[in-house]
Amino acid sequence: MEDLSGKVAVITGGASGIGLATAKALAAEGMRVVLADVEATRLDAAVADLASNGAEVVGVVCDVGDRASVESLADTAFERMGAVHLLFNNAGVALGGPMLEMQHSDWEWTLQVNLWGPIHGVESFVSRMVAQGEPGHVLFTSSFAGLVPNEELGPYCVSKYGVVAIAEVLQRELRGTEVGVSVLCPMRVETAIGE
Repeated sequence: MEDLSGKVAVITGGASGIGLATAKALAAEGMRVVLADVEATRLDAAVADLASNGAEVVGVVCDVGDRASVESLADTAFERMGAVHLLFNNAGVALGGPMLEMQHSDWEWTLQVNLWGPIHGVESFVSRMVAQGEPGHVLFTSSFAGLVPNEELGPYCVSKYGVVAIAEVLQRELRGTEVGVSVLCPMRVETAIGE
């Protein structure tokens, strides 16, 4: 994707941190943006901020861990914007502590958001993006913890290793289409993930 002007980006976890910074950068390049986040108050503030700077933006409350919620996000994005050219599976959560002290619910929550969220994104968006026959890109936020094991980040590492695998396999499977794939593996970034 060389020309971003007028194209459509969907960003999960878009109300703060990496997602919001990406939305601002893409809007500055002329992209139309669909921001998705589970936190309605933060989402409203982010949408208002982007709109006040001239961006064409739609906010959608979305729980990426719930497949129906992501399907609804995709339906809204395609209906309101007519297409999706960039999908940024960015929403994520983290818990710290020794694995032996993690509750089953800690594992479930982390994997539901961090791993099932991107899976739901692939299921809900990518076939439609390929069918458009236009240049597009799917981006995933993993982490350095998706490449290197970290003590006291067991569930997080497991989920982020899975995200790297999804991205690498999807990239191979989409060869020959107009849709590219990338995975972001940052070190610690100042975001609201700790909240």
